[in-house]
Amino acid sequence: MPDVGAHARSIAVDGATVLLSMVAGLFCLMPRAAAGSQPEALAALVRAYPDFLVEVDGNALVWKDGERMTIDDGKSPKAFAVLLDQADIKDQFYAAYPSGPVTSPPGLNSDPGRVRNQRFFEKMYGDCRKGEVKGKLVEVDWLPKSGRGQKLRITGINGVAAKLALISRELDELGPEYRRFLSPSSGTYNCRPIAGTNRVSGHGFGFAIDLNASQAEYWQWDARGKDRSGVIVYKNRVPWPIVEIFEKHGFIWGGKWYHYDTMHFEYRPEFLAEFLPGAK
Repeated sequence: MPDVGAHARSIAVDGATVLLSMVAGLFCLMPRAAAGSQPEALAALVRAYPDFLVEVDGNALVWKDGERMTIDDGKSPKAFAVLLDQADIKDQFYAAYPSGPVTSPPGLNSDPGRVRNQRFFEKMYGDCRKGEVKGKLVEVDWLPKSGRGQKLRITGINGVAAKLALISRELDELGPEYRRFLSPSSGTYNCRPIAGTNRVSGHGFGFAIDLNASQAEYWQWDARGKDRSGVIVYKNRVPWPIVEIFEKHGFIWGGKWYHYDTMHFEYRPEFLAEFLPGAK
């Protein structure tokens, strides 16, 4: 997720701009996640991180070291800005991550994966501000066949670096028409806050990668990015075959967010179907 000044053009998919028609609300309350689906989401979380998590026990997420992390802080409902700044474990699943290609603009404030409980990720990947992430980074050759010889640093925790290496090899097999979206990568690890906040970016945990920023869209870059009602206008150019490869290996895509960030991918397997209960 970029946190620096605008440096790429914003162009709509196939030159077309897709307008959202939803009316803005004050609160964002689990827009697509019914109450009955929360146990499944939490079970998927445990299943996604077997090296760290043991089980859900009542209102506690139990870690292998014995820590019991509170799931629901009891402070709902939360305004969307509060949700971003003060998310509990439950809040991370306030919106469902859609499967398949994007066929319509994401719903209002539907940013599955963008809402993060910072302590959860600091415990798992480390706090970069305390120097706890750098020692866990692994160098990956990015697109060794078709790229520009880039070596990217990304965390080895949860096998993320190994998965990115597999992604790189598969992307290398796509046709030349995809290369401009992939290379050069605009970065992986960077210990920085998200612009305008005190929250550490996903890049600060070492589990995120940005593709070529010059071929991507980011909701804050376009001064004309909202319609007259203040609703964000969705844009994307990144082709689905690229996204499909990332998702297959446990990475979610910022192009499925209302606050779109189409260059951004991060390792969040708990949102993908293969980690839901009963998945083979």
